[in-house]
Amino acid sequence: MPRRRIGFWYRFAAVLCKPPLVVLVKRDWRGMENIPAEGGFITAVNHNSHVDPFAYAHYQYNTGRVPRFLAKAALFRKGFVGAAMRGTGQIPVYRESTDALSAFRAAIDAVERGECVAFYPEGTITRDPGQWPMTGKTGAARVALQTKCPVIPVAQWGANLLLPPYAKKPNILPRKTHHVLAGPPVDLSRFYDKEMTPDVLKEATEVIMAAITVQLEVIRGEKAPETPYDPKQVRIEQRRRARAHEKAEQEEGHGK
Repeated sequence: MPRRRIGFWYRFAAVLCKPPLVVLVKRDWRGMENIPAEGGFITAVNHNSHVDPFAYAHYQYNTGRVPRFLAKAALFRKGFVGAAMRGTGQIPVYRESTDALSAFRAAIDAVERGECVAFYPEGTITRDPGQWPMTGKTGAARVALQTKCPVIPVAQWGANLLLPPYAKKPNILPRKTHHVLAGPPVDLSRFYDKEMTPDVLKEATEVIMAAITVQLEVIRGEKAPETPYDPKQVRIEQRRRARAHEKAEQEEGHGK
């Protein structure tokens, strides 16, 4: 979407949000040349702070290709916030309802109209202890394989230092730097002729997440863990340990 079509609501949001962002964080923004100048595409972005959607939107706003985020449907019903969400063309996500697929269809429609849809494939703020990207959900891969549009992997770091994951109070001083690095499009061509089975979508998602992680390694100057943090597997392991502990206590009680 060219800058001339950004529209009133996005410009108004920029007027409100940019000044405090400029004051609170310095900027190290790279890779804007990888943001397509025209045509529909996806950006796949890591998520490590409640602040980073605003900081990242600032980055992409400055490229002239404003993003349409997928966001919780409840936000669209909250007064001014809801009006802004609707006015800027964000996409509501209805979880566990008959409208759950509407976000997927809206994302495809937006891409096919030549817009950018920004995905947080992790679905929530990372729970990885080192704040590396977790395993991703398959929504971005599904839209990418359906439309065969470019997928731009984007890593960001620094908003999480201003407001750490799940923290309630910001850490304003010293002034933080928001680092963003957009990489070249992810090559998903090997999946195009395959049926979109769960296994294919999972593999394509892993390729996307790996590309995001590579960009974050460049920003942080260190290697990520070999195996991405998987919250589902962590929960399974925690339940297994809890059952084992409970069983051991029961056996100990019977032995007395």
